[in-house]
Amino acid sequence: MTPLEQLLIRQITAEGPISVASYMSACLLHPEHGYYTTRDPLGVAGDFITAPEISQMFGELIGLSLAQAWLDRGRPTPFALAELGPGRGTLMADVLRATAGVPGFHAAMQVHLVEASRPLRGEQARRLGDHAPAWHDAVTGLPDLPLFLVANEFFDALPVRQFLRDGDTWRERVVGVRDGALAFGLTAAVGAPDLTGRPDTVPDGGMVETCAPATALAQDIGQRIDRFGGVALIIDYGSDWSLGDTLQAVREHRQVGPLEAPGSCDLTAHVAFGPLARAAAPARAAAIVPQGTFLERLGIAQRAQSLAASAPDTIIAAHRRLTHPEEMGQLFKVLALFGSDGPAPPGTGP
Repeated sequence: MTPLEQLLIRQITAEGPISVASYMSACLLHPEHGYYTTRDPLGVAGDFITAPEISQMFGELIGLSLAQAWLDRGRPTPFALAELGPGRGTLMADVLRATAGVPGFHAAMQVHLVEASRPLRGEQARRLGDHAPAWHDAVTGLPDLPLFLVANEFFDALPVRQFLRDGDTWRERVVGVRDGALAFGLTAAVGAPDLTGRPDTVPDGGMVETCAPATALAQDIGQRIDRFGGVALIIDYGSDWSLGDTLQAVREHRQVGPLEAPGSCDLTAHVAFGPLARAAAPARAAAIVPQGTFLERLGIAQRAQSLAASAPDTIIAAHRRLTHPEEMGQLFKVLALFGSDGPAPPGTGP
């Protein structure tokens, strides 16, 4: 039993069950026992591998998309080049390398990183220190400048609440204690979750996930883009709307139960892009596109060919993993937010 599990059992026994969102927040961000606050979870030695760790091509193409969006907006100076949840700094390092040849881009940019993990901040400083990055605990700390932002696998870690339709009523899924161990349960009838804009109904027994922190974050980003200009690329796994239980835990590159070893596993849920796009108004939102389509539009096939001479098997495998529908190509989506100062970023839809 992990220290956080012991703490949660004591808390729930004394105060009653907690929401899934509260459970996720404790598991990921508890100051002493949280997953992200105590370790580097990335890479082969960690628990999972993200797209930037698979190949440099991913970050390079994102960098060129952001650079072209900057050119399309008349080269605003200065501007904030920002990333949410930068991990080890791999994506931002690839973005910076790919954009080094864009005239004026580096001279105009200020690098800003939104990162809660102190261990990861140290790794980011090692990789990105030459560009004098500024760190923030939240998006609210970003400067009032044109914003060119990327968030890769960030929104999936924001805490969700889960609601089950039970006939004509709704009940919330919670985490309680049963026989001395953490266990899922349901509340009595509660108010219906916000289903505004949802294109279909939820069947009896269906589960809906809501994520207030995600919509609040999208609203903040959208307001900044509308006021100061710029674009944002949100890349994650999910779909337009959530339906069903998507809460999952990963430890040492394998899926485990969400209540297993709290604080020692990565907890995520699928991203519902529809509510994000709605919350970002008055900024515009391009139609979401699969990651594979986005990267192919940006020329990943040609980039793979140019890199294949040195390590063909590795590059071919990376290209497939990033773009193939049976790998990351279809499950992962790209949502672009942009203002009236220019078109949607290259690779995304209108």
